[in-house]
Amino acid sequence: MNFEGLDPGLAEYAPAMHSTLDPVLDAHLNPSLLQNVELDAEGVALETLPVQESMHIMEGVYSELHSVVAEVGVPVSVSHFDLHEEMLWVGSHGGHATSFFGPALERYSSFQVNGSDDIRQIQSLENGILFLTKNNLKYMARGGLIIFDYLLDESEDMHSLLLTDSSTLLIGGLQSHILEMDLNTVQETQKYAVETPGVTVMRQTNRFFFCGHTSGKISLRDLRTFKVEHEFDAFSGSLSDFDVHGNLLAACGFSSRLTGLACDRFLKVYDLRMMRAITPLQVHVDPAFLRFIPTYTSRLAIISQSGQCQFCEPTGLANPADIFHVNPVGPLLMTVDVSASKQALAFGDSEGCVHLWTDSPEPSFNPYSRETEFALPCLVDSSLPPLDWSQDLLPLSLIPVPLTTDTLLSDWPAANSAPAPRRAPPVDAEILRTMKKVGFIGYAPNPRTRLRNQIPYRLKESDSEFDNFSQVTESPIGREEEPHLHMVSKKYRKVTIKYSKLGLEDFDFKHYNKTLFAGLEPHIPNAYCNCMIQVLYFLEPVRCLIQNHLCQKEFCLACELGFLFHMLDLSRGDPCQGSNFLRAFRTIPEASALGLILADSDEASGKGNLARLIQRWNRFILTQLHQDMQELEVPQAYRGAGGSFCSSGDSVIGQLFSCEMENCSLCRCGSETVRSSSTLLFTLSYPEDKSGKNYDFAQVLKRSICLEQNTQAWCDNCEKYQPTIQTRNIRHLPDILVINCEVNSSKEADFWRVQAEVAFKMAIKKHGGELSKSKEFALADRREVGSPEGVLLCPSIEELKNVWLPFSIRMKMTKNKGLDVCNWTDGDDMQVVEKLGWGPARAEEEHGVCVYDLMATVVHILDSRPGGSLVAHIKVGETYHQRKEGVTHQQWYLFNDFLIEPIDKHEAVQFDMNWKVPAILYYVKRNLNSRYNLNIKNPIEASVLLAEASLARKQRKTHTTFIPLMLNEMPQVGDLVGLDAEFVTLNEEEAELRSDGTKSTIKPSHMSVARITCVRGQGPNEGIPFIDDYISTQEQVVDYLTQYSGIKPGDLDAKISSKHLTTLKSTYLKLRFLIDIGVKFVGHGLQKDFRVINLMVPKDQVLDTVYLFHMPRKRMISLRFLAWYFLDLKIQGETHDSIEDARTALQLYRKYLELSKNGTEPESFHKVLKALYEKGRKMDWKVPEPEGQTSPKNAAAVFSSVLAL
Repeated sequence: MNFEGLDPGLAEYAPAMHSTLDPVLDAHLNPSLLQNVELDAEGVALETLPVQESMHIMEGVYSELHSVVAEVGVPVSVSHFDLHEEMLWVGSHGGHATSFFGPALERYSSFQVNGSDDIRQIQSLENGILFLTKNNLKYMARGGLIIFDYLLDESEDMHSLLLTDSSTLLIGGLQSHILEMDLNTVQETQKYAVETPGVTVMRQTNRFFFCGHTSGKISLRDLRTFKVEHEFDAFSGSLSDFDVHGNLLAACGFSSRLTGLACDRFLKVYDLRMMRAITPLQVHVDPAFLRFIPTYTSRLAIISQSGQCQFCEPTGLANPADIFHVNPVGPLLMTVDVSASKQALAFGDSEGCVHLWTDSPEPSFNPYSRETEFALPCLVDSSLPPLDWSQDLLPLSLIPVPLTTDTLLSDWPAANSAPAPRRAPPVDAEILRTMKKVGFIGYAPNPRTRLRNQIPYRLKESDSEFDNFSQVTESPIGREEEPHLHMVSKKYRKVTIKYSKLGLEDFDFKHYNKTLFAGLEPHIPNAYCNCMIQVLYFLEPVRCLIQNHLCQKEFCLACELGFLFHMLDLSRGDPCQGSNFLRAFRTIPEASALGLILADSDEASGKGNLARLIQRWNRFILTQLHQDMQELEVPQAYRGAGGSFCSSGDSVIGQLFSCEMENCSLCRCGSETVRSSSTLLFTLSYPEDKSGKNYDFAQVLKRSICLEQNTQAWCDNCEKYQPTIQTRNIRHLPDILVINCEVNSSKEADFWRVQAEVAFKMAIKKHGGELSKSKEFALADRREVGSPEGVLLCPSIEELKNVWLPFSIRMKMTKNKGLDVCNWTDGDDMQVVEKLGWGPARAEEEHGVCVYDLMATVVHILDSRPGGSLVAHIKVGETYHQRKEGVTHQQWYLFNDFLIEPIDKHEAVQFDMNWKVPAILYYVKRNLNSRYNLNIKNPIEASVLLAEASLARKQRKTHTTFIPLMLNEMPQVGDLVGLDAEFVTLNEEEAELRSDGTKSTIKPSHMSVARITCVRGQGPNEGIPFIDDYISTQEQVVDYLTQYSGIKPGDLDAKISSKHLTTLKSTYLKLRFLIDIGVKFVGHGLQKDFRVINLMVPKDQVLDTVYLFHMPRKRMISLRFLAWYFLDLKIQGETHDSIEDARTALQLYRKYLELSKNGTEPESFHKVLKALYEKGRKMDWKVPEPEGQTSPKNAAAVFSSVLAL
């Protein structure tokens, strides 16, 4: 509300006028309002005003229901209906706040907010109320307790605030900026400059922020950047009020006249769809306040300061019959507010009275209000004398105490009340490790392992058996409440990447992975499935099958998984990231419907149950791969791809995992129904037995496969639902047995715990005195000999604890379609089968006997982080070791994102249910690899480089920026290709400031490739691009980074883009073909480019100018400075251009060969680099800009002439 056009007499009002107010009625005050209102000696109203007579309210028509006095003689400055409870808040010019409960306006609370300034706006939140004064923002509980008090700069003159979300607030006033505040940290996070100072009214819709200025203008601003998108010049004098509803904006204000400002009786109405004014609305009152009251129609309420209120439609004509009159006690109305339910209007006048108008006898302020908490009534015996607490010598014996013979609570024995000092806890090891000392003061980031300013009490010393876990991070809620968190071994805890100024370049991944296998980075959204990706990769038939697959679908999980497997193959211990796979995963509607796609906030807070989530993901990915493999469409976009990898009847995924089932339903009438189905995995079903009976895992597995249950089902014979017995039998055994453990509650966890204890006791009894107390054999001595799992002659007690799961199981199909399952140890009667010369294949073919070996277990780790984490134990086969290390053996490994560590095989089956819970099991048939063709034929052919159509509808040939390769130009091994890529930001970086002032990156910004350019590196057309693809994206772009990328809004939108737009998969295939053919890429900063594109390129195929022109322990030099220094080129003037950058990198590489004599004279080139760094320091690494001249782009003219050919 802008007060410039109000009665000038109000400006003379000062708090001193009523600080010693005599309790005499004001001449303007209606005496009837003060009946039954007590006034104290200071003249402050103590009781609310009751309505003397019941008032008849006509349904649907607004009329006055109640009037009360908030503060006698002090004008009401602001009113606000509480958005969470049935309450009305008013603030006065004296800085006092009062709340009234319900439509009866019963006084709820009253307190002083500011001692001198008036309250200018009130905003209700869930836990309290925000009060804005001139230069102060105060957050108080509804009872009056202060939550925080934020003092703004003394020069500020604030008038309005706007709550943009639950924790972000915008504050505007007469200065030339708007402040953004974070209510969680109570800090100013942003200061937005305002071109037109004086923001007195702010509104928000789902499209814009609306700012009303004292100059009469209304600006529409972008919700993310706060930049002005449009501006309405509403009034020539000043703006009084405006409101927004749907596509309409209505405003009232003052116009300039010869005698000064005059209230304009024409309301300005704007259509937000066309961004233009429509016919002004003439009203019959002097409008000072505007509010949309959309009930059945978009009604508009126009209120004058004299108390007249008129309702009308914003696009219709105002009718004088729709005017009603509010009877203010004072001369002017000062404030108006409308309840969220639109059933009540509140008016505050200049004499401190509040008027409530409603359209029903029993209105509610909110559609769904929560219950208001009231103070408990004070029950006092009236016969007792009053006590004056101001008297210091008042005897406390006057307070009556009931007579009791019991010991009082305060009567402590001396032994319990003696002071006992408590030893300070040791400093966290993480703090000591990261501490930086400045003089004698140490600074370290807060590891956030304890609650702030709280130390848990240690009532008793820890048990000696937990001494080894003293370095484990404390639980945020204290060790006493969750002692199992001590037991989480360091390698099983969630690993995080610590980012520096250089990002990931100086992070030591080798510390976590000393093998040649590749880990997966965890910072990408929905990376919880990393462990399952590794499990699928180490299944040799699956790995080969997926890499042979290629189809024309833009988002195919099988294709993206194949690209990721190819990266894992090429890596020599460096971590990879599944960003492209997870990008395609987020686009699958079924994944979203199953709840598999987590928001960042859900992952951080641990809302999702990871164990259930990964089991659902396991079922989903197998089903999705099975469907992708069954599609037999002939690829068109990728002409190099062959047909399907399998027959038309079933996919290879189906042959590997599918199990045909026979479901029998037997009604009590004797009718039997048999149906066939197939499943890709099984879910364990546990027996309902609390007696602690011993169950083999094989028994539970058989019960789960051949499930029998009683349920209600439709019987065709009885023609109604009847109790039926449903049984499930298996027809043939799968090659890979996948089991979801379904340990989702304490009931299943207790079952595993009890069975492990029983198995441990039986093992102790079986081995007798042969067991050792600790592990006597090192990991190197546990090499597998003789059998696939190896034989340990003397297992230790530690290895037998918490073990119920067998390493092998035997399954046999019986003649009567039954199934026999038993735990298997090498040396059983399978040796008899082999002695008869049958072999595993014949044993399976003729006798239905199959032995399955445990290949992987996925477990849920319950560590101190919310939600825990997921890791996998995987037995890596001989073929993988042969490719990576050149040796032939099998070994169990722990895969914890990018942490990979060899483990003893017993760790894979040890499940301490306090912190390590099984989720998924993978068993594979012995000699599985011999059953399938494991050859990989690269499905990507040279035809992917040929010309293709653009996705953009408006692209024309005249806009073409590249010439595709001809058949005679196809690259060969060793050919040079200049490469550059540009990116956009999908999610901003999350960082925090350390106590020493340095910045710590918590989560890096999520980038997406937006443009990829490849230029020819040799031949007559050297320097001419043959790829210049803009990548279409369906995800929301937060920042186009136009200054650095040259990408503008609309360039990636197929509807309006004029660029050569294509899919990421199409361009990815082009780059994959170039890598596979063996070309050498030349560019500047290619490591980051390949990382964001999600490509693994062998190091001998990368020629990066950022390292060619770099001296050890010196800064990296920009491409712009190198081009100016060596080539006398001025590039990257206003924005970056990937064609220009790629061509410049090629020229720099030629210059490097020239200066170093093809690398034969390193000493002379070292002198060149030394001179380069000296020149850079003198120039402060900035390229000089000649006056009146921009950066030359000589190569552009050459390129244009080639295009003309």
